[in-house]
Amino acid sequence: MRSMGVQVVLAVLVLFVATVNGNVSFWRKKFTMSCPEKGEWYNDENKNLTSDQTVTHEMEYNSGTRGLYYCLYGSDEKYYFYVKGKVCENCFELDPTVFAMVIVVDVLMTSIVMMIIYNCTKKKSSAAPTQPPRAPARPAGRGPPVPSPDYEVSNLYKQTCKSTFHFLLHFPFYSEI
Repeated sequence: MRSMGVQVVLAVLVLFVATVNGNVSFWRKKFTMSCPEKGEWYNDENKNLTSDQTVTHEMEYNSGTRGLYYCLYGSDEKYYFYVKGKVCENCFELDPTVFAMVIVVDVLMTSIVMMIIYNCTKKKSSAAPTQPPRAPARPAGRGPPVPSPDYEVSNLYKQTCKSTFHFLLHFPFYSEI
């Protein structure tokens, strides 16, 4: 079982090492094709594009230059390119590693700035004692609570006036003045 795992790892390593690297990159209105080795450049009609052997070939991109290209290098080895893209005067191709690095650096710088702000705004203890906080003020819109009528103090004067008035109403000597 282990020998099979070792064979797989070796096969993957050989594939990575043996891989030839060709590339097409766009910059503004031009594109550049890179062959793995020095070679001659041809288009899809087998028309030779260069008189000498070079590793790279640069062309202006338009609708007529879109299509299949290949470089012939070594002992009749061909590396094919299919070129199709969008170009403009102020455009360029962004490398994914550069884009990833910009994001990582941005996150790191933001976290460093946050830590600096946090450390600078921490509450520092002073030498003099601070004043204790005051009790919060009561809201001005409400008055004191109304006492419950169950606990109201009885007023004897009110009760005697009521009973006297009742008494006077039932006797004839009472007259209105």
